[in-house]
Amino acid sequence: MFSVIYITAGNMEEARKIGRTLVDEHLCACANIFPITSIYRWKGKIEEGSEFGIFIKTTNSNIKNIEKMVKQLHSYETPCVISLNIDEGSEDYLKWIEGSVHSEPFPIRKDD
Repeated sequence: MFSVIYITAGNMEEARKIGRTLVDEHLCACANIFPITSIYRWKGKIEEGSEFGIFIKTTNSNIKNIEKMVKQLHSYETPCVISLNIDEGSEDYLKWIEGSVHSEPFPIRKDD
């Protein structure tokens, strides 16, 4: 019923914009942003760079809406948006997540 969605962004400004928008749109209850170093293969080359990771806490029903919103806001050709199920957790915290989000489909944003 609940998930943590992991997203990466190329800079703090983009990470904040994504996190703030997802909370503003009630797609997640919380966004945690932290600096990371990423090593990855892209177009046949091994790359390394600084990024910002974002942990989003939400309900499973919002995963596809979050993916759509992130693709609208993100500068990457293929942004990282992966969901990790929350199997257990504090009942009070999970209730807070549930009360903080909604799962109605949203229109595609053209502004920004």
